[in-house]
Amino acid sequence: MARLVYGMNVSLDGYVDHEKFGPDDVLFRHFIEQVRSSAGSIYGRRLYEIMRYWEQDDPEWTPDLHEFAEAWRAEPKWVASRTLTAVGPNATLVAEDVEGVVARLKQEREGDLYVGGPVLAHALTGLIDEYRLCVHPVVLGGGDPLFAGPRPPLRLVRHRRIGGERADVGAPQVHDAQVQHFTHAPDLAVSALAQDETQAKGPDLLDLGALEIATVQRQAETQPGDLGMRQGAAHPDLIGLGQVG
Repeated sequence: MARLVYGMNVSLDGYVDHEKFGPDDVLFRHFIEQVRSSAGSIYGRRLYEIMRYWEQDDPEWTPDLHEFAEAWRAEPKWVASRTLTAVGPNATLVAEDVEGVVARLKQEREGDLYVGGPVLAHALTGLIDEYRLCVHPVVLGGGDPLFAGPRPPLRLVRHRRIGGERADVGAPQVHDAQVQHFTHAPDLAVSALAQDETQAKGPDLLDLGALEIATVQRQAETQPGDLGMRQGAAHPDLIGLGQVG
């Protein structure tokens, strides 16, 4: 049975925007390996059309860009859309019963299935097993929030730093990135992403230089020390992640 993972690059104040920030070389290498090993990706129309950039093969790309494009083209993809009439190679159009299709994919496949985009992830909240957040040291002040609706109760599982980015708050130093993991089920086993990964006791997101890839668990009820669950919040209180016990 596959695990459904919602993973996005996100700013410190909880917004997603691929044009405002992106991975450094180390994190990009991590994404190459992630795509190579995934059981597939599920997109909404908007994000799928952005990702179709990788269908081309630009001779001016670096070797890493070629590697990612090759891995992405080989990855199975499902596109949830009622407006598209056709999709590209190695992709399947899903126009109806998206939740039912994804539930069947989880039963039929093994490994990690990735869902991309806040709106689609919100529609599939009940099926998502893990939230993997790549928190970048940048503050946007607005845009598309990581969570398109009220956040489910989540529990931080673990985190690690990865790569290094300059905080976009006037700081001259280069900061490490950090990988955080959040999931729905408290008893879900999370595979290690790296040998130096450690069990999280609470990431320090007050350090604006920390890029976090986060894994959290959703719980039936919010417990003391968990993420603050603000119903109807426009975006996650990422600073609050530092209070996870």
